[in-house]
Amino acid sequence: MPRFLLTRISSGLVVLLLVCLFTYLVFFALSPDPAVQICGKNCTPELIDQIRANLGLDQPFWTQFFLFVVGIFAGRTYGEGVGAVDCAAPCLGYSFQSSQAVWDMIVQRLPVSATVAVGAAVLWLLAGLVGGLLSAVKEGTFLDRFTTGLTLTSMSIPNYVLALVLQYVLVVQLQWLPFPQAVAFADDPVQWFLNFVMPWIVLAIGYAAAYTRLTRANVLDVLRENYVRTAYAKGLPQPLIWRRHALRPALTPIVTIFGMDFAGLLGGALITETVFGINGVGKMAADSIARNDQPVIMGVTLLAGFLVVVGNIVVDVVYTAIDPRVRVNA
Repeated sequence: MPRFLLTRISSGLVVLLLVCLFTYLVFFALSPDPAVQICGKNCTPELIDQIRANLGLDQPFWTQFFLFVVGIFAGRTYGEGVGAVDCAAPCLGYSFQSSQAVWDMIVQRLPVSATVAVGAAVLWLLAGLVGGLLSAVKEGTFLDRFTTGLTLTSMSIPNYVLALVLQYVLVVQLQWLPFPQAVAFADDPVQWFLNFVMPWIVLAIGYAAAYTRLTRANVLDVLRENYVRTAYAKGLPQPLIWRRHALRPALTPIVTIFGMDFAGLLGGALITETVFGINGVGKMAADSIARNDQPVIMGVTLLAGFLVVVGNIVVDVVYTAIDPRVRVNA
């Protein structure tokens, strides 16, 4: 297991380095000159050159990239002399619009995105597993056909449409829920919960539909395996066969997809956070794209890549607890 983890972590670091290189290349080598954007309309060539020097943009590309990577682990200093600014590790640069450290901006918004992701993940995982199991148990019945139709409908509705419909019905017409506002959990737990109900539902519905179909297909495939038929022939109780012989193998691909989906949501649910005005990482990324705030976009991209890599490693570890064959090979 230690050797397996070391190999996976090493490959993950290589992937992150490639993501970092690609992101840096796109946003700094192929996009408009950041110095011109920062300088504004009334500026001179001398001022533009000074801004480039302060940001380190006057150096060759590979030097800029090297300093950027080093800054993530050891920090770096922007500019020289009296105007020099120290950026502590992990340094992802400074926002062109607010002049804040990108890492500090991410840390401020990440708990909100994590709250949205965790709540939605709990909903879609419970709904997907229960719906898929019931549909598999009742294969060919009205419940199975109803669940299949419901999942297809849920997967066809875009998130932003569902968000607008829920706002109109639950907030405007029925007035059952308040429009999401910035309320801390310690100040008002009930209001905090009500603020996140709609974002959780909007994110969970599409994922729950996909997980329901996946769970149903996996369980039905496992139930047709010879070892399951042998268990029935031995006279084992059906609940024991489902729990020990059918459910665990069927969960393996679900764990894989869940790890990727959850890691991606931790990086920010861009559409949902924007529609509901939630100040998470996703909304920060959307605002930064609109303003072409390159360091913030790069920081969010690297965060999403890091979370996906960590999610892959966690999924591989969880495999060893679900499938003994993986444990032996590891």
